[in-house]
Formats: sequence, C-alpha cells, structure tokens
Amino acid sequence: MKQLIIEAMGDSALLIQFGENVDEATNSLVQEAASRLEQYPFPGFQECVPSFTTLTVYYDPLHLNQPAGGGTAFEFVRTIVAGLLQDMETIPATERETIQIPVCYGGEYGPDLAYVAEVNGLDEEDVIKIHTGQDFLVYALGFAPGFPYLGGVPESIAAPRKTTPRLRIPAGSVGIAGTQTGIYPLETPGGWQIIGRTPLALFRPDQDPPVLLKSGQMIRFKAVSFSEYTRLAGGRK
Repeated sequence: MKQLIIEAMGDSALLIQFGENVDEATNSLVQEAASRLEQYPFPGFQECVPSFTTLTVYYDPLHLNQPAGGGTAFEFVRTIVAGLLQDMETIPATERETIQIPVCYGGEYGPDLAYVAEVNGLDEEDVIKIHTGQDFLVYALGFAPGFPYLGGVPESIAAPRKTTPRLRIPAGSVGIAGTQTGIYPLETPGGWQIIGRTPLALFRPDQDPPVLLKSGQMIRFKAVSFSEYTRLAGGRK
C-alpha cells in the first residue's frame, strides 16, 4: 500500500486520505483502517468516521498519554495511527456482510421509476431487474442519520438529480442520483429520483446501534409486492 496522506483537522481530529478514485478497492482500505482503529484504540481515541476515500479520526488531546516534548498532539496521534495502519490489505468482497433490502418498486412508492426507465430507453421492469441484479457497497453514511451512499449503479439506469428537489420524501424511499443509489431513513427534502420504498426502518433511535446499516456492508435489493411490503411494514404505509 502506498504511503498514507494524513492531515490535521483542527486540534482534535485528523483526516487520512487513501486515494482519489471512488472505487471498492480504495473504500476497502478505508473500512479496514476503521476496523483496526476500533479494535486497537489508542488512549484518547473517540471515534472514526469513514467516507468514500477518507477516514476522519477524532481524539481527545487531553487524554493522549503524550510524553513531555513529544511534539504536537496531531504529530503524536499521526505517528500512532500510521503505525497501526501499516501493511493493510483490501477486504475481499466475499468477506463483506450482505444485507437484503426488500423494496416495493413503482406506483405510489416509486413515482420516478417511469422517468428513470424513459431516460434510459428501458421498460420499468428492466430498471427493477438491473437494480436488484447486483450487490451495492455502502461507501458511507451521511446526509441524514443512517442514509447509505451506495455506489456502482450501472450507467444503464443512471439518472440525473431533479432540477427542483421535493420538499418531502417519505422514510424508506429508494432513489437514484447519477450512478449512486440510496435510501432515505427519514422524511426529508431531497432531489434523488425515487423508484421504490422499503418497509425497513433504517434509523431506530431507541436501539443500539440506532442505524440499520454501516459502512463497508453490501446491500442487495429485492423486489416485493405491495401486499408483501404491507406485511413487512406491519400494516403501515
């Protein structure tokens, strides 16, 4: 693995850059680094937040057990982190956990499915078949609690964001924006093209952890009927 780029972020965090290209190999290093730091936390370690190509590490400068004359807190933590992350390798896809996400496509739950099909010269069933035909990597969580950014959407079903975002997108809505797909965990505004909805709750504030998904997992979407959606949702829409 090439030398990591580690930069300070204020006085209590650092940013590790693993590459410039958004791909599974680079993100695999991000996930492996997060796993190592959580498995072998140094004194003062608080948390790490994975993204597409970077990992942010937060620490408490007052609890580092830093020897006198050991330089700045950032320099001290950078040395520790660089040592922990030596000789990392990418995580094989076969070792990643895969989560199945049921989705009711089209109709009331997927008002933009027809548009995604039309802009790509496909039938709606073609879009569903392609969207459910592969695993998607959770590159990062963000925007809203538990919102998964999933890369690798085939160009054959890619679609631009809406020019004017909707003010309300229901929780569980599955959308496409460019070559990314994602799931809205809460009712929020948004500009993604909505093709379906899952009955699963992605944000569960009364549980630990409060989110269903995590970075580094794989997702496989499964098409379900309206009646199956209603059954899985416990009768709620």
